[in-house]
Amino acid sequence: MSATLSTLLWLAVVVTFGAVVPIVPTGAAVSGAAAFAAHQNPVHVLLVVVAGAGGAYVGDLAMYAICRWGGEQLARRLRWLRDQERLERMRKKLDERQVSVLLVSRLLPGGRVPVLLAAALMRLDWRRFAVTNLPACLLWSTVYAGIGIFGYAIFPEPWQSVVAAVLLVLLISQTAAVVSRRREAAADRRDVSPRQKEA
Repeated sequence: MSATLSTLLWLAVVVTFGAVVPIVPTGAAVSGAAAFAAHQNPVHVLLVVVAGAGGAYVGDLAMYAICRWGGEQLARRLRWLRDQERLERMRKKLDERQVSVLLVSRLLPGGRVPVLLAAALMRLDWRRFAVTNLPACLLWSTVYAGIGIFGYAIFPEPWQSVVAAVLLVLLISQTAAVVSRRREAAADRRDVSPRQKEA
């Protein structure tokens, strides 16, 4: 049991770190841990979901604090803010529907940081952010644990399940990133067209 708790603690630390330093593949970590846990004891998958969600939540709070503290100047220095128009679109979406935007941003590769930055720059209330972000982190962890269970269902050996889960996460992430970039490019083209007509 102590080994399981140690593994869950490490998972939470890795996910927290990855939420603050977005180069760490946190989704793959949760999926791999869930695939491995399913081979050991299926009940442990629930603990993986909790550890992943907890790490993501703490990391998001830290990231939100950094965005609130550093503001737009820090975002530009760290190259988080590449496009002012995209930031404005995020602000409008957050104004209209905070919960759904946070839910979706947690699942889309590259979607979380712009939304956290937009929320920080519009000075979204801390308590509101903390309450709204909790289901987003739980959903994120559940989805990635589900991918790990899929790997467990296909392969008999734990290492095969872990590798399959990680590869599947990377494939899904890359596909989602391509789709997201195409949508943004289409949105940019739609924004440019009315301006050209006005000119």
